[in-house]
Amino acid sequence: MKIQVNSQAISLIKNDDYKQVNSFLEKGFTKIGILVDTNTHQECLPRLLARLHTETPIEIIEIPAGEQEKELDTCIGIWESLSDLDFDRNSLLINLGGGVLTDIGGFVAATFKRGISFINIPTTLLAMVDAAVGGKTGVNLGALKNQIGVIEPADLVVIDSSYLQTLSAQEMRSGLAEMLKHGLIADEAYWRELGSLSEKGLEDLDDLIVHSIQIKSEIVAQDPHEKGLRKSLNFGHTLGHAIESHFLASEDKPKLLHGEAVAIGMLMESYISSELLDLPPQRLEEISKRLLNLYPRVAISSGDWKQILDLLKYDKKNKGGRINFVLLSDIGDPRLDCAVTPEILEDAYKYYTSTE
Repeated sequence: MKIQVNSQAISLIKNDDYKQVNSFLEKGFTKIGILVDTNTHQECLPRLLARLHTETPIEIIEIPAGEQEKELDTCIGIWESLSDLDFDRNSLLINLGGGVLTDIGGFVAATFKRGISFINIPTTLLAMVDAAVGGKTGVNLGALKNQIGVIEPADLVVIDSSYLQTLSAQEMRSGLAEMLKHGLIADEAYWRELGSLSEKGLEDLDDLIVHSIQIKSEIVAQDPHEKGLRKSLNFGHTLGHAIESHFLASEDKPKLLHGEAVAIGMLMESYISSELLDLPPQRLEEISKRLLNLYPRVAISSGDWKQILDLLKYDKKNKGGRINFVLLSDIGDPRLDCAVTPEILEDAYKYYTSTE
């Protein structure tokens, strides 16, 4: 099923129909590369190869799985592979994987020979509703999230929810956090619908995924380079990215998935919203209750918190040394570029660590 969300071409796979994908492959590409990680090579690539129909030579490029691979050294390895395999400017790269892989693959494609075509086929819920859509690509700089990259939308995004059968419950919850964010910043009815997710089947999930893609794509279409409205998609991410980076860099800490860290950020930033923008108390309670039911509280010591605050200065929304937050005046009503005092940040931390 073909879906055109503003300028983003999206193929929603129904009944194993890869017709739109195979039609795209007929555009005269000289070579096709499929970028996979060690997980998607085993779990997802056989399904994809069985459904692609093309005479164009296909090369498989594999990278290790994991957030720690989201770095320039990984990109260099892929660029070298593409060069060794004689890929030219009329080649195509298909990125088959989660958000880490589509971010890396999009960045590699956008910069190899100053840009080749690429398709994103996200295999995680997080990537389907967020990472693979909207054109953000890039890598981390050490433990600092997404410091290097470009905005370059994929030529085609393929949504095949069958790949979700390979995911753990933890990974599904990670993706759900971004869907909840979409509801909180743009659509209260969608936020409420997500509250009954446990009662829905795979067909319903397809519809919810498309709804999230539509919310994000409509925001991106109005502000593709994040000068204004697109910043609203960062709700929960200012603190969430700092928390994720801290846990990623700490050898003695459990690794948090992106959505798990963003859920903590959304809860804390909802508290800040109640303090600065008068988000109604019943709204704060509603948001906090749902997030804590889905994402059990993570132990964050006062020492952790100090290091997390130090990481905030690297947030991409900062301007002139000021840390800017996206906050909510109500569900569906985000406010941009909100300054937050250290005292309120400390109160938000105390709220998270003490909320039942």
